[in-house]
Amino acid sequence: MDYDVNGTTIAADEEGYITNLSEWSKELADVIAVNEKIDMNEEHWEVVNFLRDYYEEYQIAPAVRVLIKSVKKTMGKEKGNNKYMYELFPYGPAKQACKIAGLPKPTGCV
Repeated sequence: MDYDVNGTTIAADEEGYITNLSEWSKELADVIAVNEKIDMNEEHWEVVNFLRDYYEEYQIAPAVRVLIKSVKKTMGKEKGNNKYMYELFPYGPAKQACKIAGLPKPTGCV
């Protein structure tokens, strides 16, 4: 599966995760989000940017439990909880958010 962004084709694996992390852009994130049936807003971007920073620091895409715990620590308990994260990313906060953020599939995700 590939994504088309402004006439450029961006390669992705069969699950929709891009294969070259350096090709990520906000435009690509929007295309992936539409594919995932997610209407990106400020809260979505907050999680996506958080994930990109997390990945830059630790070189790993966090599994959902780690993601929620980290979000709770930096953004507070009203955002760092399952209910909030699943409202934003109904098909799995770690999986969907990492895909939109242009990161590899988180370890431990099926």
